[in-house]
Amino acid sequence: MLTDQSATVVRATLPAVGAAIEDITGLFYEKLFSAHPELLRDLFNRGNQAAGTQRQALAGSIAAFAGYLVNHPDDRPDVMLARIAHKHASLGVRAEQYPVVHRHLFEAIAEVLGDAVTPQVAAAWDEVYWLMANALITIEKRLYAEQGAVDGDVWREWEVVSRAEETPDVASFLLRPADGAPAPAFRAGQYVSVQVELPDGARQIRQYSLTGAPAASGRSIAVKRADGGEVSTHLHRHVHEGDRLRVSAPYGDLVLSADETPLLLASAGIGCTPILAMLEDLAATRHAGPVTVVHADRSPGTHALRTEHAALAGKLVEGAAHFWYEEGALAGGRTGFADLAEVAVAPGTRAYLCGPLPFMRAMREQLLAMGVAAADIHYEVFGPDLWLAAAA
Repeated sequence: MLTDQSATVVRATLPAVGAAIEDITGLFYEKLFSAHPELLRDLFNRGNQAAGTQRQALAGSIAAFAGYLVNHPDDRPDVMLARIAHKHASLGVRAEQYPVVHRHLFEAIAEVLGDAVTPQVAAAWDEVYWLMANALITIEKRLYAEQGAVDGDVWREWEVVSRAEETPDVASFLLRPADGAPAPAFRAGQYVSVQVELPDGARQIRQYSLTGAPAASGRSIAVKRADGGEVSTHLHRHVHEGDRLRVSAPYGDLVLSADETPLLLASAGIGCTPILAMLEDLAATRHAGPVTVVHADRSPGTHALRTEHAALAGKLVEGAAHFWYEEGALAGGRTGFADLAEVAVAPGTRAYLCGPLPFMRAMREQLLAMGVAAADIHYEVFGPDLWLAAAA
């Protein structure tokens, strides 16, 4: 891990770097996209860049990684690294792109912090960067090898077999490989990237959770049309049965362990999509342990795949579903926001959360208060991981 000398310097400078990290990452992206406009056009999410959320996520990950190194000198934050590496692998990030990032990031650090960046400070933070980068490169290389994706070539052409309108804002797409070859295996809870060409020629990428069981021959995704969302709007308006999409190999670290541990699967809004895959897998494998399903939505009409959500929970030996709606709750449902105080949570529960950050934070706080171990609470974020930014 960090050398003693670098650890001392990083510990002393972390408050100053942390205070300026969003300015640093903002300038970094300006420099990066000025030198490599193709990265903004064809790799980075333009919506997240415009909103500033990608800058916040990068700032959070750097600060969290550096803080972890100085506070746990004999350890490494592998959970955080794995989450980032899976995202990178789904985009086809390559090892040779890390020196490019390094160059523009350190130019930004020097410009923002000025004379405070002495040779010793630069050397210490350089060590932090390459510890993180080389760890990610190693994990990503393994992930690519597992999928047979040489040099990060994760993309294949897939055909849309069918399309269904689940709600006014959610459409589901059933896909199969256009070349007729078998669909790659995946684990319930994982996602794929979808790349589309937009009218201005940009080839933008977004991730969507796989909603079916891993044993299925096809692959299905459910896409919520986001306000101003370039890719989701394109898919809703222009993609229909018979069309083709560029789809990545499956990735993602929010996956179930193969045991009978009691589970709590909590979601809100379109966050139900990875949970549906988990439920279908649990039903197919006849999971015998308790499974508590929690979901929150605006109304039954906005709850995508609501019928499937309830039916899959009902197929489990010890399954129980609890749905909350802000308005229009059905008979047997609850009105308002999800509240675990109304739910029996079995001792030793392992929890999986997916939805907006305020929802997941509320669920996590309640679970911790109920005695669920922090290590047993797992989550998935759609878009930049601002949980890290808040924790940094």
